[in-house]
Amino acid sequence: MSPAPIDACKMHIPHTDQVCAWLMQHAGLKTLDLERARRLSRDPLDLLGLLTRLGLVSEIELARAWADLLAAPLLPVDAAPPLLDPLPAVTERFLRHYHLVPMGWDEGGLRVLAANPTQLYPFQALAYACQVPVWLAIGAHTDVESLIERYYGQGRSAMGTLIENLDEQGGALEDIEHLKDMASEAPVIRLVNLILQRAVEQRASDIHIEPFENQFKVRYRIDGVLHDAEAPPASSSAAVISRVKIMARLDIAERRVPQDGRIMLRIQGKALDLRVSTVPTSFGESVVMRLLDRQTVQFDFPCLGFDGERLAAFLDLLERPHGILLVTGPTGSGKTTTLYTALSRLNTAERKIITVEDPVEYQLEGINQIQVKPAIGLDFTAALRAIVRQDPDVIMIGEIRDLETCRIAVQSSLTGHLVLSTLHTNSAAASITRLLDMGVESYLIASTVSGILAQRLVRRLDPATRVAFQAPPALIKEHGLDRLTEQRPILLYHGDYHGRSALTELLVMNDELRGLLMAHADAATLEQAARRGGLRTLYEDGLRQALAGVTSLEEVLRVTRGEDA
Repeated sequence: MSPAPIDACKMHIPHTDQVCAWLMQHAGLKTLDLERARRLSRDPLDLLGLLTRLGLVSEIELARAWADLLAAPLLPVDAAPPLLDPLPAVTERFLRHYHLVPMGWDEGGLRVLAANPTQLYPFQALAYACQVPVWLAIGAHTDVESLIERYYGQGRSAMGTLIENLDEQGGALEDIEHLKDMASEAPVIRLVNLILQRAVEQRASDIHIEPFENQFKVRYRIDGVLHDAEAPPASSSAAVISRVKIMARLDIAERRVPQDGRIMLRIQGKALDLRVSTVPTSFGESVVMRLLDRQTVQFDFPCLGFDGERLAAFLDLLERPHGILLVTGPTGSGKTTTLYTALSRLNTAERKIITVEDPVEYQLEGINQIQVKPAIGLDFTAALRAIVRQDPDVIMIGEIRDLETCRIAVQSSLTGHLVLSTLHTNSAAASITRLLDMGVESYLIASTVSGILAQRLVRRLDPATRVAFQAPPALIKEHGLDRLTEQRPILLYHGDYHGRSALTELLVMNDELRGLLMAHADAATLEQAARRGGLRTLYEDGLRQALAGVTSLEEVLRVTRGEDA
Protein backbone atom coordinates (compact mmCIF):
# COMPACT_ATOMS: atom_id res chain seq x y z
CA MET A 1 0.00 0.00 0.00
CA SER A 2 1.46 3.38 -1.01
CA PRO A 3 1.86 6.04 1.72
CA ALA A 4 -0.63 8.90 1.98
CA PRO A 5 0.35 11.93 -0.11
CA ILE A 6 1.94 14.88 1.67
CA ASP A 7 -0.15 18.08 1.47
CA ALA A 8 2.50 20.68 0.60
CA CYS A 9 0.34 23.55 1.88
CA LYS A 10 0.07 22.04 5.37
CA MET A 11 3.52 20.55 5.84
CA HIS A 12 5.85 21.68 8.61
CA ILE A 13 9.01 22.84 6.86
CA PRO A 14 12.16 21.81 8.77
CA HIS A 15 14.54 24.58 9.79
CA THR A 16 17.71 24.84 7.75
CA ASP A 17 19.67 23.72 10.83
CA GLN A 18 17.70 20.45 10.89
CA VAL A 19 18.54 19.78 7.25
CA CYS A 20 22.21 20.56 7.92
CA ALA A 21 22.19 18.23 10.92
CA TRP A 22 20.81 15.44 8.70
CA LEU A 23 23.53 16.10 6.12
CA MET A 24 26.22 15.99 8.82
CA GLN A 25 24.90 12.69 10.15
CA HIS A 26 24.11 10.92 6.87
CA ALA A 27 26.06 12.68 4.10
CA GLY A 28 29.43 13.37 5.72
CA LEU A 29 29.10 17.17 5.83
CA LYS A 30 31.91 18.51 8.05
CA THR A 31 31.31 21.15 10.71
CA LEU A 32 34.16 23.33 9.44
CA ASP A 33 32.82 23.25 5.87
CA LEU A 34 29.33 24.13 7.09
CA GLU A 35 30.60 27.12 9.07
CA ARG A 36 32.57 28.39 6.09
CA ALA A 37 29.48 28.08 3.91
CA ARG A 38 27.41 29.99 6.50
CA ARG A 39 29.88 32.87 6.37
CA LEU A 40 29.78 32.86 2.59
CA SER A 41 25.98 32.67 2.34
CA ARG A 42 24.13 35.93 1.79
CA ASP A 43 20.69 34.45 2.39
CA PRO A 44 19.87 31.78 5.02
CA LEU A 45 17.35 30.26 2.59
CA ASP A 46 20.14 29.78 0.04
CA LEU A 47 22.57 28.03 2.42
CA LEU A 48 21.52 24.54 1.33
CA GLY A 49 21.87 25.38 -2.34
CA LEU A 50 25.28 26.86 -1.61
CA LEU A 51 26.40 23.58 -0.02
CA THR A 52 25.70 21.75 -3.29
CA ARG A 53 27.25 24.44 -5.50
CA LEU A 54 30.45 24.26 -3.45
CA GLY A 55 30.46 20.48 -3.80
CA LEU A 56 30.23 19.89 -0.04
CA VAL A 57 27.18 17.66 -0.49
CA SER A 58 25.59 16.26 -3.63
CA GLU A 59 22.19 17.29 -4.94
CA ILE A 60 20.82 13.79 -4.40
CA GLU A 61 22.03 13.82 -0.76
CA LEU A 62 20.20 17.11 -0.20
CA ALA A 63 17.10 15.67 -1.86
CA ARG A 64 17.26 12.61 0.41
CA ALA A 65 17.48 14.91 3.43
CA TRP A 66 14.29 16.77 2.44
CA ALA A 67 12.49 13.54 1.59
CA ASP A 68 13.41 11.95 4.93
CA LEU A 69 12.58 14.99 7.07
CA LEU A 70 9.26 15.65 5.30
CA ALA A 71 8.36 11.96 4.83
CA ALA A 72 7.82 12.80 1.16
CA PRO A 73 8.55 10.53 -1.83
CA LEU A 74 11.87 10.96 -3.64
CA LEU A 75 11.21 10.99 -7.38
CA PRO A 76 14.06 10.13 -9.80
CA VAL A 77 14.04 11.98 -13.11
CA ASP A 78 13.65 8.78 -15.12
CA ALA A 79 10.27 8.22 -13.42
CA ALA A 80 8.93 11.41 -15.00
CA PRO A 81 6.79 11.05 -18.14
CA PRO A 82 8.44 12.08 -21.46
CA LEU A 83 5.67 14.60 -22.13
CA LEU A 84 3.23 16.49 -19.93
CA ASP A 85 0.68 19.14 -20.80
CA PRO A 86 1.64 22.44 -19.11
CA LEU A 87 -0.82 24.01 -16.68
CA PRO A 88 -2.36 27.10 -18.29
CA ALA A 89 -2.76 28.80 -14.90
CA VAL A 90 0.97 28.57 -14.08
CA THR A 91 3.79 30.45 -15.81
CA GLU A 92 7.19 29.05 -16.62
CA ARG A 93 8.74 32.07 -14.89
CA PHE A 94 7.00 31.18 -11.60
CA LEU A 95 8.16 27.55 -11.79
CA ARG A 96 11.76 28.48 -12.61
CA HIS A 97 11.87 31.03 -9.79
CA TYR A 98 10.70 28.56 -7.14
CA HIS A 99 12.21 25.43 -8.78
CA LEU A 100 8.93 23.53 -8.98
CA VAL A 101 7.53 21.11 -11.57
CA PRO A 102 3.85 20.06 -11.70
CA MET A 103 3.96 16.32 -12.46
CA GLY A 104 0.29 15.68 -13.19
CA TRP A 105 -2.91 14.82 -11.36
CA ASP A 106 -2.83 12.19 -8.64
CA GLU A 107 -5.44 11.16 -6.03
CA GLY A 108 -7.54 14.27 -6.54
CA GLY A 109 -4.60 16.66 -6.30
CA LEU A 110 -1.66 18.05 -8.22
CA ARG A 111 1.66 16.23 -7.75
CA VAL A 112 4.49 18.82 -7.60
CA LEU A 113 8.21 18.08 -7.66
CA ALA A 114 10.40 20.41 -5.58
CA ALA A 115 14.15 20.51 -4.99
CA ASN A 116 14.46 22.82 -2.00
CA PRO A 117 11.05 23.43 -0.35
CA THR A 118 11.98 26.21 2.07
CA GLN A 119 8.70 28.18 1.73
CA LEU A 120 4.97 27.39 1.83
CA TYR A 121 3.95 30.31 -0.39
CA PRO A 122 4.65 28.78 -3.84
CA PHE A 123 2.65 25.63 -2.98
CA GLN A 124 -0.22 27.73 -1.64
CA ALA A 125 -0.14 29.80 -4.84
CA LEU A 126 -0.33 26.64 -6.96
CA ALA A 127 -3.21 25.27 -4.89
CA TYR A 128 -5.11 28.55 -5.27
CA ALA A 129 -4.45 28.78 -9.03
CA CYS A 130 -5.51 25.18 -9.72
CA GLN A 131 -8.14 24.90 -6.97
CA VAL A 132 -6.86 21.47 -5.86
CA PRO A 133 -4.59 20.14 -3.11
CA VAL A 134 -0.87 20.05 -3.89
CA TRP A 135 0.98 16.80 -3.15
CA LEU A 136 4.72 17.12 -2.53
CA ALA A 137 7.47 15.06 -4.15
CA ILE A 138 11.21 15.72 -3.82
CA GLY A 139 13.79 15.72 -6.61
CA ALA A 140 17.37 16.84 -7.23
CA HIS A 141 17.81 20.46 -8.33
CA THR A 142 19.22 19.65 -11.79
CA ASP A 143 16.41 17.13 -12.34
CA VAL A 144 13.83 19.83 -11.59
CA GLU A 145 15.53 22.26 -13.98
CA SER A 146 15.71 19.59 -16.66
CA LEU A 147 12.01 18.77 -16.32
CA ILE A 148 11.00 22.43 -16.47
CA GLU A 149 12.90 22.66 -19.73
CA ARG A 150 11.29 19.44 -20.96
CA TYR A 151 7.71 20.48 -20.22
CA TYR A 152 7.86 24.26 -20.55
CA GLY A 153 11.07 25.13 -22.43
CA GLN A 154 11.40 26.62 -25.89
CA GLY A 155 12.12 23.29 -27.55
CA ARG A 156 9.18 21.41 -26.03
CA SER A 157 7.21 20.97 -29.24
CA ALA A 158 10.16 19.98 -31.42
CA MET A 159 11.72 17.56 -28.94
CA GLY A 160 8.34 16.23 -27.87
CA THR A 161 7.36 15.33 -31.42
CA LEU A 162 10.67 13.54 -31.95
CA ILE A 163 10.32 11.59 -28.72
CA GLU A 164 6.80 10.52 -29.66
CA ASN A 165 8.06 9.28 -33.03
CA LEU A 166 10.90 7.36 -31.39
CA ASP A 167 8.55 5.87 -28.82
CA GLU A 168 6.36 4.54 -31.63
CA GLN A 169 9.37 2.79 -33.19
CA GLY A 170 10.69 1.43 -29.84
CA GLY A 171 12.04 -2.08 -29.48
CA ALA A 172 15.52 -3.53 -29.13
CA LEU A 173 17.86 -2.66 -31.97
CA GLU A 174 20.53 -5.33 -32.01
CA ASP A 175 20.51 -6.13 -35.75
CA ILE A 176 23.24 -4.08 -37.45
CA GLU A 177 21.38 -3.60 -40.74
CA HIS A 178 18.26 -2.57 -38.82
CA LEU A 179 20.44 -0.22 -36.81
CA LYS A 180 21.77 1.42 -39.97
CA ASP A 181 18.24 1.88 -41.26
CA MET A 182 17.03 3.39 -38.00
CA ALA A 183 20.03 5.72 -37.76
CA SER A 184 19.26 6.99 -41.26
CA GLU A 185 15.56 7.66 -40.69
CA ALA A 186 14.21 11.17 -40.31
CA PRO A 187 13.23 11.17 -36.59
CA VAL A 188 16.68 10.02 -35.45
CA ILE A 189 18.47 12.42 -37.82
CA ARG A 190 16.36 15.35 -36.63
CA LEU A 191 16.86 14.39 -33.00
CA VAL A 192 20.66 14.25 -33.27
CA ASN A 193 20.64 17.54 -35.18
CA LEU A 194 18.50 19.08 -32.44
CA ILE A 195 20.88 17.84 -29.74
CA LEU A 196 23.77 19.50 -31.60
CA GLN A 197 21.78 22.68 -32.18
CA ARG A 198 20.89 22.96 -28.49
CA ALA A 199 24.56 22.51 -27.60
CA VAL A 200 25.51 25.45 -29.82
CA GLU A 201 22.69 27.62 -28.49
CA GLN A 202 23.75 26.95 -24.89
CA ARG A 203 27.49 27.45 -25.59
CA ALA A 204 28.31 23.87 -24.57
CA SER A 205 31.91 22.70 -24.84
CA ASP A 206 31.01 18.99 -24.62
CA ILE A 207 27.99 16.78 -25.25
CA HIS A 208 27.65 13.58 -23.20
CA ILE A 209 25.33 10.86 -24.54
CA GLU A 210 25.05 8.04 -22.00
CA PRO A 211 22.91 4.88 -22.01
CA PHE A 212 21.87 3.34 -18.69
CA GLU A 213 19.68 0.38 -17.79
CA ASN A 214 16.40 2.30 -17.64
CA GLN A 215 17.23 5.71 -19.06
CA PHE A 216 19.15 7.50 -21.77
CA LYS A 217 20.90 10.68 -20.67
CA VAL A 218 22.06 13.69 -22.66
CA ARG A 219 24.17 16.25 -20.81
CA TYR A 220 25.89 19.47 -21.85
CA ARG A 221 29.03 20.88 -20.26
CA ILE A 222 28.49 24.64 -20.11
CA ASP A 223 31.19 26.88 -18.65
CA GLY A 224 32.80 23.79 -17.13
CA VAL A 225 29.70 22.40 -15.38
CA LEU A 226 27.55 19.50 -16.62
CA HIS A 227 23.80 20.10 -17.04
CA ASP A 228 21.12 17.53 -17.80
CA ALA A 229 19.18 18.02 -21.03
CA GLU A 230 15.96 16.48 -22.23
CA ALA A 231 16.70 12.97 -23.42
CA PRO A 232 14.99 10.48 -25.76
CA PRO A 233 13.56 7.20 -24.42
CA ALA A 234 16.03 4.50 -23.44
CA SER A 235 14.84 2.27 -26.29
CA SER A 236 16.24 4.72 -28.85
CA SER A 237 19.78 4.82 -27.45
CA ALA A 238 21.30 2.42 -29.98
CA ALA A 239 19.83 4.30 -32.96
CA VAL A 240 20.92 7.72 -31.68
CA ILE A 241 24.45 6.54 -30.88
CA SER A 242 24.69 4.79 -34.25
CA ARG A 243 23.69 8.02 -35.98
CA VAL A 244 26.52 9.87 -34.25
CA LYS A 245 28.97 7.10 -35.19
CA ILE A 246 27.86 7.26 -38.83
CA MET A 247 28.43 11.03 -38.84
CA ALA A 248 31.90 10.50 -37.32
CA ARG A 249 32.72 7.74 -39.85
CA LEU A 250 33.10 5.12 -37.11
CA ASP A 251 32.32 1.41 -37.35
CA ILE A 252 28.79 0.98 -36.00
CA ALA A 253 29.18 -2.79 -35.95
CA GLU A 254 32.09 -2.56 -33.50
CA ARG A 255 30.76 -1.87 -30.02
CA ARG A 256 33.38 -3.71 -27.94
CA VAL A 257 36.32 -1.28 -28.13
CA PRO A 258 36.72 2.52 -27.83
CA GLN A 259 36.67 4.51 -31.06
CA ASP A 260 37.62 8.10 -31.92
CA GLY A 261 36.30 10.14 -34.82
CA ARG A 262 35.56 13.60 -36.08
CA ILE A 263 32.50 15.44 -37.42
CA MET A 264 32.74 18.62 -39.49
CA LEU A 265 29.47 20.49 -39.93
CA ARG A 266 27.85 23.92 -39.98
CA ILE A 267 25.14 24.83 -37.45
CA GLN A 268 23.44 28.23 -37.35
CA GLY A 269 26.10 29.63 -39.66
CA LYS A 270 28.98 28.35 -37.50
CA ALA A 271 31.59 25.94 -38.79
CA LEU A 272 32.03 23.35 -36.02
CA ASP A 273 34.62 20.65 -35.51
CA LEU A 274 33.40 17.88 -33.19
CA ARG A 275 35.82 15.35 -31.73
CA VAL A 276 33.89 12.15 -31.01
CA SER A 277 34.92 9.52 -28.47
CA THR A 278 33.04 6.29 -27.75
CA VAL A 279 33.68 3.75 -25.01
CA PRO A 280 31.76 0.52 -24.28
CA THR A 281 29.80 0.47 -21.01
CA SER A 282 27.47 -2.02 -19.34
CA PHE A 283 24.39 -0.76 -21.20
CA GLY A 284 25.80 0.38 -24.53
CA GLU A 285 28.33 2.86 -25.80
CA SER A 286 28.94 6.16 -24.02
CA VAL A 287 29.61 8.99 -26.46
CA VAL A 288 31.31 12.31 -25.74
CA MET A 289 31.54 15.02 -28.38
CA ARG A 290 33.85 17.98 -27.84
CA LEU A 291 32.78 21.07 -29.76
CA LEU A 292 35.52 23.22 -31.27
CA ASP A 293 34.12 26.50 -32.59
CA ARG A 294 36.82 27.86 -34.87
CA GLN A 295 35.01 31.14 -35.52
CA THR A 296 34.40 32.39 -31.97
CA VAL A 297 37.53 31.19 -30.14
CA GLN A 298 39.69 34.14 -29.09
CA PHE A 299 43.44 33.63 -28.80
CA ASP A 300 43.92 36.76 -26.70
CA PHE A 301 45.52 36.80 -23.25
CA PRO A 302 43.34 39.57 -21.68
CA CYS A 303 40.20 37.72 -22.84
CA LEU A 304 41.49 34.60 -21.07
CA GLY A 305 41.76 36.45 -17.75
CA PHE A 306 45.49 37.31 -17.59
CA ASP A 307 46.09 40.58 -15.74
CA GLY A 308 48.79 43.13 -16.53
CA GLU A 309 51.46 41.97 -14.06
CA ARG A 310 50.99 38.25 -14.72
CA LEU A 311 50.74 38.79 -18.45
CA ALA A 312 53.97 40.80 -18.57
CA ALA A 313 55.88 38.06 -16.74
CA PHE A 314 54.47 35.33 -18.98
CA LEU A 315 55.23 37.28 -22.16
CA ASP A 316 58.79 37.79 -20.94
CA LEU A 317 59.18 34.00 -20.74
CA LEU A 318 57.75 33.65 -24.24
CA GLU A 319 60.27 36.08 -25.69
CA ARG A 320 63.26 34.08 -24.44
CA PRO A 321 65.08 32.32 -27.31
CA HIS A 322 65.27 28.94 -25.56
CA GLY A 323 64.01 27.07 -22.52
CA ILE A 324 60.99 24.99 -21.54
CA LEU A 325 57.72 26.71 -20.63
CA LEU A 326 55.08 24.42 -19.14
CA VAL A 327 51.34 24.95 -18.68
CA THR A 328 49.81 22.64 -16.06
CA GLY A 329 46.40 21.76 -14.73
CA PRO A 330 43.72 19.08 -14.88
CA THR A 331 41.77 18.17 -18.00
CA GLY A 332 39.50 21.01 -19.08
CA SER A 333 41.50 23.77 -17.38
CA GLY A 334 42.26 25.65 -20.61
CA LYS A 335 45.88 24.56 -21.09
CA THR A 336 45.53 24.05 -24.85
CA THR A 337 43.87 27.45 -25.35
CA THR A 338 46.69 29.14 -23.44
CA LEU A 339 49.29 27.37 -25.59
CA TYR A 340 47.50 28.32 -28.82
CA THR A 341 47.32 31.92 -27.63
CA ALA A 342 51.06 31.85 -26.93
CA LEU A 343 51.76 30.37 -30.38
CA SER A 344 49.59 33.02 -32.04
CA ARG A 345 51.70 35.71 -30.39
CA LEU A 346 54.98 34.03 -31.39
CA ASN A 347 53.79 33.43 -34.95
CA THR A 348 55.87 35.90 -36.97
CA ALA A 349 57.77 35.65 -40.25
CA GLU A 350 61.07 35.41 -38.33
CA ARG A 351 60.14 32.21 -36.49
CA LYS A 352 59.50 28.65 -37.62
CA ILE A 353 57.01 26.96 -35.30
CA ILE A 354 56.23 23.24 -35.31
CA THR A 355 53.69 21.51 -33.08
CA VAL A 356 53.10 17.85 -32.23
CA GLU A 357 49.55 17.32 -30.99
CA ASP A 358 46.95 14.66 -30.22
CA PRO A 359 44.65 15.90 -31.61
CA VAL A 360 45.27 19.12 -33.57
CA GLU A 361 42.39 21.16 -32.15
CA TYR A 362 42.73 24.37 -34.17
CA GLN A 363 44.59 25.09 -37.40
CA LEU A 364 46.88 28.11 -37.10
CA GLU A 365 47.98 29.81 -40.30
CA GLY A 366 51.76 29.77 -40.76
CA ILE A 367 52.43 27.04 -38.18
CA ASN A 368 53.40 23.46 -39.04
CA GLN A 369 51.09 21.21 -37.01
CA ILE A 370 51.61 17.45 -36.78
CA GLN A 371 48.85 15.04 -35.72
CA VAL A 372 50.31 11.99 -33.99
CA LYS A 373 49.17 8.63 -35.37
CA PRO A 374 50.31 5.83 -33.05
CA ALA A 375 48.71 3.18 -35.29
CA ILE A 376 51.40 3.79 -37.93
CA GLY A 377 54.24 4.48 -35.47
CA LEU A 378 53.99 8.28 -35.49
CA ASP A 379 53.85 8.93 -31.74
CA PHE A 380 55.14 11.97 -29.84
CA THR A 381 58.66 10.57 -29.59
CA ALA A 382 58.96 9.71 -33.29
CA ALA A 383 57.53 13.06 -34.37
CA LEU A 384 59.86 15.01 -32.08
CA ARG A 385 62.93 13.17 -33.32
CA ALA A 386 61.97 14.15 -36.86
CA ILE A 387 61.14 17.82 -36.29
CA VAL A 388 64.43 18.70 -34.59
CA ARG A 389 65.91 18.24 -38.09
CA GLN A 390 63.38 20.71 -39.52
CA ASP A 391 65.24 23.76 -38.14
CA PRO A 392 62.43 25.00 -35.84
CA ASP A 393 62.68 28.01 -33.53
CA VAL A 394 59.68 27.06 -31.40
CA ILE A 395 58.40 23.54 -30.65
CA MET A 396 55.04 22.89 -29.05
CA ILE A 397 54.39 19.42 -27.58
CA GLY A 398 50.74 18.75 -26.82
CA GLU A 399 51.59 16.89 -23.61
CA ILE A 400 54.69 15.47 -21.94
CA ARG A 401 53.54 11.94 -21.13
CA ASP A 402 56.72 9.92 -20.62
CA LEU A 403 60.43 10.13 -19.92
CA GLU A 404 61.47 9.78 -23.57
CA THR A 405 59.31 12.73 -24.66
CA CYS A 406 60.63 14.76 -21.74
CA ARG A 407 64.26 14.01 -22.61
CA ILE A 408 63.75 15.14 -26.21
CA ALA A 409 62.13 18.35 -24.93
CA VAL A 410 65.11 18.96 -22.63
CA GLN A 411 67.59 18.25 -25.43
CA SER A 412 65.72 20.60 -27.77
CA SER A 413 65.90 23.35 -25.18
CA LEU A 414 69.63 22.79 -24.63
CA THR A 415 70.22 23.12 -28.39
CA GLY A 416 68.57 26.55 -28.56
CA HIS A 417 64.85 25.93 -29.05
CA LEU A 418 61.91 27.35 -27.15
CA VAL A 419 59.73 24.41 -26.08
CA LEU A 420 56.11 24.78 -24.95
CA SER A 421 54.16 21.89 -23.45
CA THR A 422 51.63 20.77 -20.83
CA LEU A 423 51.62 18.53 -17.76
CA HIS A 424 48.81 17.17 -15.60
CA THR A 425 49.67 18.48 -12.11
CA ASN A 426 47.78 20.48 -9.50
CA SER A 427 50.26 23.32 -9.00
CA ALA A 428 53.28 24.94 -10.60
CA ALA A 429 55.71 23.65 -7.96
CA ALA A 430 54.31 20.12 -8.21
CA SER A 431 55.31 20.08 -11.89
CA ILE A 432 58.97 20.12 -10.92
CA THR A 433 58.62 17.09 -8.67
CA ARG A 434 56.56 15.41 -11.40
CA LEU A 435 59.49 15.79 -13.83
CA LEU A 436 61.83 14.36 -11.19
CA ASP A 437 59.48 11.42 -10.65
CA MET A 438 59.52 10.77 -14.39
CA GLY A 439 63.30 10.33 -14.17
CA VAL A 440 64.65 13.66 -15.44
CA GLU A 441 67.86 14.68 -13.68
CA SER A 442 67.54 17.72 -11.41
CA TYR A 443 70.40 19.62 -13.08
CA LEU A 444 68.67 19.31 -16.47
CA ILE A 445 65.41 20.68 -15.07
CA ALA A 446 67.27 23.55 -13.40
CA SER A 447 69.06 24.49 -16.62
CA THR A 448 66.15 24.17 -19.07
CA VAL A 449 62.81 24.94 -17.39
CA SER A 450 62.28 28.71 -17.47
CA GLY A 451 58.75 28.90 -16.11
CA ILE A 452 55.61 26.95 -15.20
CA LEU A 453 52.06 28.27 -15.43
CA ALA A 454 49.34 26.45 -13.48
CA GLN A 455 45.76 27.36 -14.26
CA ARG A 456 42.09 26.64 -13.62
CA LEU A 457 38.92 27.98 -15.24
CA VAL A 458 36.17 29.72 -13.26
CA ARG A 459 32.81 30.84 -14.55
CA ARG A 460 32.73 34.56 -15.36
CA LEU A 461 29.93 36.72 -13.95
CA ASP A 462 27.63 38.25 -16.56
CA PRO A 463 28.01 42.07 -16.26
CA ALA A 464 24.32 42.47 -17.14
CA THR A 465 23.17 40.57 -14.02
CA ARG A 466 26.12 41.10 -11.67
CA VAL A 467 25.16 42.55 -8.28
CA ALA A 468 27.58 43.80 -5.61
CA PHE A 469 27.15 43.13 -1.90
CA GLN A 470 29.19 44.08 1.16
CA ALA A 471 31.41 41.24 2.32
CA PRO A 472 30.58 40.03 5.87
CA PRO A 473 33.36 40.61 8.46
CA ALA A 474 33.81 36.87 9.07
CA LEU A 475 34.37 36.31 5.36
CA ILE A 476 36.87 39.17 5.17
CA LYS A 477 38.83 37.72 8.08
CA GLU A 478 38.77 34.12 6.84
CA HIS A 479 40.08 34.95 3.36
CA GLY A 480 42.21 37.99 4.26
CA LEU A 481 40.33 40.19 1.80
CA ASP A 482 41.36 43.40 3.57
CA ARG A 483 44.99 42.69 2.61
CA LEU A 484 44.13 42.39 -1.09
CA THR A 485 42.22 45.62 -1.66
CA GLU A 486 42.16 49.16 -0.30
CA GLN A 487 38.51 49.60 -1.25
CA ARG A 488 36.17 50.19 1.69
CA PRO A 489 33.66 48.78 2.17
CA ILE A 490 34.91 45.55 0.64
CA LEU A 491 32.53 44.38 -2.08
CA LEU A 492 31.95 40.94 -3.55
CA TYR A 493 29.62 40.01 -6.39
CA HIS A 494 27.04 37.44 -7.43
CA GLY A 495 24.79 36.92 -10.45
CA ASP A 496 24.42 34.74 -13.52
CA TYR A 497 27.46 33.29 -15.26
CA HIS A 498 28.46 33.66 -18.90
CA GLY A 499 31.83 32.48 -20.18
CA ARG A 500 34.95 31.59 -18.25
CA SER A 501 38.12 33.24 -16.97
CA ALA A 502 41.48 31.69 -16.10
CA LEU A 503 42.97 31.64 -12.62
CA THR A 504 46.73 31.45 -13.02
CA GLU A 505 49.80 30.72 -10.91
CA LEU A 506 53.12 31.55 -12.56
CA LEU A 507 56.40 30.13 -11.27
CA VAL A 508 59.49 31.77 -12.80
CA MET A 509 62.69 29.79 -12.28
CA ASN A 510 65.35 31.76 -10.34
CA ASP A 511 68.66 31.03 -8.62
CA GLU A 512 67.07 30.15 -5.27
CA LEU A 513 64.74 27.63 -6.92
CA ARG A 514 67.59 26.12 -8.91
CA GLY A 515 69.61 25.65 -5.72
CA LEU A 516 66.70 23.98 -3.93
CA LEU A 517 66.08 21.80 -6.96
CA MET A 518 69.68 20.60 -6.95
CA ALA A 519 69.24 19.84 -3.23
CA HIS A 520 66.14 17.72 -4.04
CA ALA A 521 63.69 19.92 -2.11
CA ASP A 522 60.04 18.88 -1.99
CA ALA A 523 57.14 20.70 -3.68
CA ALA A 524 56.14 22.61 -0.51
CA THR A 525 59.66 24.03 -0.07
CA LEU A 526 59.83 24.96 -3.74
CA GLU A 527 56.47 26.74 -3.52
CA GLN A 528 57.58 28.74 -0.47
CA ALA A 529 60.67 29.87 -2.35
CA ALA A 530 58.57 30.73 -5.41
CA ARG A 531 56.27 32.84 -3.24
CA ARG A 532 59.28 34.77 -2.01
CA GLY A 533 60.06 35.34 -5.67
CA GLY A 534 56.60 36.77 -6.37
CA LEU A 535 54.42 33.73 -7.08
CA ARG A 536 50.71 34.33 -6.51
CA THR A 537 48.73 31.13 -5.99
CA LEU A 538 45.59 30.11 -7.87
CA TYR A 539 43.56 30.81 -4.72
CA GLU A 540 45.02 34.30 -4.32
CA ASP A 541 44.46 35.10 -7.99
CA GLY A 542 40.89 33.89 -7.59
CA LEU A 543 40.32 36.20 -4.61
CA ARG A 544 41.57 39.15 -6.66
CA GLN A 545 39.22 38.29 -9.51
CA ALA A 546 36.33 37.92 -7.05
CA LEU A 547 37.07 41.38 -5.62
CA ALA A 548 37.21 42.80 -9.16
CA GLY A 549 33.79 41.36 -9.99
CA VAL A 550 35.11 38.98 -12.65
CA THR A 551 33.72 35.97 -10.80
CA SER A 552 32.13 35.12 -7.46
CA LEU A 553 33.92 34.02 -4.31
CA GLU A 554 31.70 30.94 -4.31
CA GLU A 555 33.07 29.99 -7.75
CA VAL A 556 36.68 30.56 -6.67
CA LEU A 557 36.21 28.25 -3.67
CA ARG A 558 34.56 25.61 -5.86
CA VAL A 559 37.58 25.48 -8.16
CA THR A 560 40.40 25.91 -5.62
CA ARG A 561 38.90 24.06 -2.63
CA GLY A 562 41.68 22.18 -0.84
CA GLU A 563 44.42 24.44 -2.25
CA ASP A 564 43.89 27.47 0.01
CA ALA A 565 45.30 26.04 3.22
